[in-house]
Parts: sequence; C-alpha cells; structure tokens
Amino acid sequence: MEYSPILHNLHVVPSSHVKNKLFVFCIMLSLWVYMIYCCVGYCSTVPNLTVVDKPEAEGDAEVDRQDASSLGASRDLLDNKNDPDSSSRGGDDWDEARASDDNNAMSGLESKRLPQAIIIGVKKGGTRALLEFLRLHPDIRAVGAEPHFFDRNYDKGLQWYRDLMPKTLEGQMTMEKTPSYYVTKEVPARIYTMSKDTKLIVVVRDPVTRAISDYTQTRSKKPDIPSFESLTFKNLTAGLIDTTWSAVQIGMYAKHLERWLQYFPMEQLLFVSGERLISDPAGEMARVQDFLGLRRVVTDKHFHFNPAKGFPCLKRPEGNSKPHCLGKTKGRTHPNIDPEVVQRLRDFYKPFNSKFYQMTGHDFGWD
Repeated sequence: MEYSPILHNLHVVPSSHVKNKLFVFCIMLSLWVYMIYCCVGYCSTVPNLTVVDKPEAEGDAEVDRQDASSLGASRDLLDNKNDPDSSSRGGDDWDEARASDDNNAMSGLESKRLPQAIIIGVKKGGTRALLEFLRLHPDIRAVGAEPHFFDRNYDKGLQWYRDLMPKTLEGQMTMEKTPSYYVTKEVPARIYTMSKDTKLIVVVRDPVTRAISDYTQTRSKKPDIPSFESLTFKNLTAGLIDTTWSAVQIGMYAKHLERWLQYFPMEQLLFVSGERLISDPAGEMARVQDFLGLRRVVTDKHFHFNPAKGFPCLKRPEGNSKPHCLGKTKGRTHPNIDPEVVQRLRDFYKPFNSKFYQMTGHDFGWD
C-alpha cells in the first residue's frame, strides 16, 4: 500500500480547531459543576423561620429576701414560676401587627444584641401593658417572656442572656422586662456591669391598689390563703404593718430607688404612671418614646378603651381589624377590703410616697 502523509497527519496531530473546542467544553463543564455545588450549599444554609429562641418560662420573683438590714426578709405566698402573666407571651402578643418584623429573620444584617433598655418594675404595675404597647414600634424588638437573668439566672452568663434576645437590625432597640429586678438588691450592680448606659423604665402604681392586685393574683391560684387583712398586719390591734410580706414591701418605692441611684443617675430612669397608662396611654407612651430617643410612632390612633376590661386595647390605625386586648388574667375583680385596713395602709405608705415624689420630681397623686 502506498504511504499517505495526509492520513498520517489526521491520526497523529489533531487540528488546533478541535483542541480549542475541547478546551471550551472543559471550562463550561467545570462552571456548571461549580454552580450546582454553590446552589446546594446555599439551600442548606437558608434560615428556618419556624425556629424561635424562647427563654425558659418563669414568673415574678420574690423580692429582696436578703435585705434584712433595711426591710427585713421578704415572704411571698406564691411560687410564681408558672404564672401566665409573666412567664410567657400567653396569647397577649399582637402577632399580626408584628408580622413584618418577624419576616426580617431572613436578613443577614440582623444580629442578637444585649438590651439597651429594660423594664425593671414593678409587679402588678402595668409592665405587660407597656411592653405590648412598645412592641408596636418598628424600632423596638423585645423578648415576650421574662428572662429573669439578673435575679435568677445570672450564673448562666451574658452569652446565655444574649441568646434569648430577638434579632435586630442596625438602629433597632432591644428590650426586655422583668418586674422583680426593681426590688432585688443585687440587680443594679449587675446591670451596671453589663452596661452603665442601660436605660431603665419603672411602671409604678398606687402602692395600696398594687398590693391588693398582687393579693388578688395570688388568691386566684391559691384560694385558701389567709385574708388580705391578716396578711397585712403583724398585729391588727396595734396596727403594725408586716413589711416582710412582698405585697407590702414592693410598694415602698423610695427604699428600692435609693439602691438604684447608687449606680445610675436619675436621667437614666423613667417612672411611668400605671394609672395614666390606662387613662391616657398615648400621652404616657409619648414620654416613653422620647426617653428612649425614638420617633413618636405609637399614638392615640393605636388605642381603643375597653369598658368591660377597664383598660385600653390595641388597634391598627389602618384597616378595620378587631382591637387586641391583653389576656384574661388582666383586669381581675379585686376583693372587698375593710376600709379601715385600706386607710391604715395609706397612712403607712404616705411618707414613702412623699419621699418618692421628691426623689423623682413627680407627684403621682396617690395621697
């Protein structure tokens, strides 16, 4: 057979055109493999919106058991760890109004931060109402349940506390509320150690009415407890008030405030009137928003007074959605208390109230 140089070249040395096609094909194949890999990795890291960090359910703490030198040891008649008023959101959230905030969980710009403001008291003063009102503000994200970090869970550390907080965007404020903080002696120093710039809010109420409300809550869970009158006095004949009973002790606001002023200036504390939070919620909320350095977003358009409940409910300014009221544990009917006992309590609290008015520069009109 005759040798053909043309055939020899075809079998031994591919043309440059074929080589270029093979090179492009390899690059395209590599790119497709890389893109598939990236897509699979992204899908595995998309946040799960159904997972929400919630703190352990706990309730109102007993007050300042160890402050025997000034107030005596406190006694509380109820283990409040299962108290729905303070342990969980309990259906009191207005979820529809906050749905847009919750959807921000997809954002990679969000992070968990320690609270810049805390509602520190007081029990049965109106703290739950204030928290729900504040959570209408788009610049506030708050924990629904009470963390009780600074009084019960301090040994778990700040990282545990931070993990309880909701995610926030830059410019949003993180908040929590635990009413027992105000009357627990170790808390001021602990909050100061976390951040000396923390803003503190205290919701206060006529101490006599507050004590009766406190007793009413306890009796709703323990119907066999002694009468309010017998618990109030060490000696009814002598008229000696039992200041070790937490329901009485909490209302000695000036005593507790002295402890806070050792760590924080008065400018960092705001005292909200529990009575005005009912009679003029928009006016009181204007004070709170100003104190926190926020826009006045929550106004009178957000409130609807419920005569059956006796306090305001929330409504959305736009649309005709049904107003949202706090849970059934709010607005309990108080028992009838002997008027003489009520008057003796008012006489007992009068010097504490006068000092409290002087310290805060505000007359709450309880006398």
